[in-house]
Amino acid sequence: MLRLSAAGGIAMSSDNTVEFAGKCHLDGRASDPRSLGWMQGFPPPPEKQVAFEGESWLQFPQLRWSLSHMRELVPTVAIHRGQGRSKPLGVASTADESIIDALEFTDTTGRILRFSDALTDTYTDGIIVLHRGRVVYERYFGALEAHLPHACFSVTKSYAGTLTAILVHERVLDPLETIPHYLPEIRGTAWEDATLRQVMDMETGLDYSENEIDDRSSSSIYMRACRTRPRPADYDGPRTSSDFLLTVRKEGEHGRAFAYKSVNTQLLAWITARATGRAFAQLLHEKLWAPLGCEEDGYMVVDPAGMPSASGGLYTSLRDLARFGELMRRGGEWDGRQVIPDAVVDDIRRGGDRRKFAIGSYAESLPGYSYRSQWWHSHNELDAVEARGIHGQRLYIAPKAEMVVARFASHPLAASAFNDPITMPQMLALGRALRG
Repeated sequence: MLRLSAAGGIAMSSDNTVEFAGKCHLDGRASDPRSLGWMQGFPPPPEKQVAFEGESWLQFPQLRWSLSHMRELVPTVAIHRGQGRSKPLGVASTADESIIDALEFTDTTGRILRFSDALTDTYTDGIIVLHRGRVVYERYFGALEAHLPHACFSVTKSYAGTLTAILVHERVLDPLETIPHYLPEIRGTAWEDATLRQVMDMETGLDYSENEIDDRSSSSIYMRACRTRPRPADYDGPRTSSDFLLTVRKEGEHGRAFAYKSVNTQLLAWITARATGRAFAQLLHEKLWAPLGCEEDGYMVVDPAGMPSASGGLYTSLRDLARFGELMRRGGEWDGRQVIPDAVVDDIRRGGDRRKFAIGSYAESLPGYSYRSQWWHSHNELDAVEARGIHGQRLYIAPKAEMVVARFASHPLAASAFNDPITMPQMLALGRALRG
């Protein structure tokens, strides 16, 4: 059995299990959804079926199947890739992949790992690496295939933040305006005196708990309103995400410190839709999917009012996620066209206020970081900017290594603290190797 210590270290064993936070889970190989037979057969045996109701989809190891098949479980809206021909990203050479597979690095607990072994330890479902725009590595595991959209979770936030920043650049939105200017019905809520910029940078004081484990927390109620979590039979809470947003009250001072609250992103999606008269999924199609020549349609989970979950409900293929990362690395230019204004990308890549981040709840787990327009900035030697999601989702853009890494995963536990001890040094080592 592998065991994660209080310091984040892992002790090796041989019975195909790992212990995280005091509970044993099958390891990355033994939990392969194809081997376990989830949703296989016509129909699948009852004990091998995965359902949204009862939350078996979110339980491990069923999670390793459901994150690549959510459209089969809940209502969604498509993000159309458009009518144009997709421009292929190309394929990695066997030689490049072999070199990266063999790359060794030391994780934060002192273990020496090979790049390929680290993928198993982080429950990777798929990973692709671009260097100077060229695919140098690509792997798929478990239920994921190249054409299948996978859960992005909070990587979705970086899409929402980028769309909002584009609209600010186009002067459709004013970052200094307070939220009721765009949504009059927000008066009386936590955001009545918050500016758009404070919402974009997660600098709002909200009475809201980002605790997805506690079934009674405000975060759990919010997800049930968004329909990203099932509702019990006796549910009498908010029916839609906008209904929930109207219940959020203020706690603390806006603009004082970084405070990661998913509801801020949902508010941004509401604002962008109201200001443009375009649905959030339609904006993604017009501003990103079609101009990038994405290979596949994406989709988003929607609430009963048809509002997509902009804080964590996006599903996209791995290659199309990598396209977004490469677009950001290239300053917003794609195939000779400025898809995102370079000023927008420059502003995001400069990062946010590190002093405000340092007094927030992530200061210890992500020292030296900042947050800007729903993106995490590492300020490390690669100048890496990240989009991060629970269970191991990651879009890692390292301009100083000319590298983009897109990864999907289905880690047994949601918190990044359980994969960051491997992932962060792994990305740094890969960037150094490509830069060198």
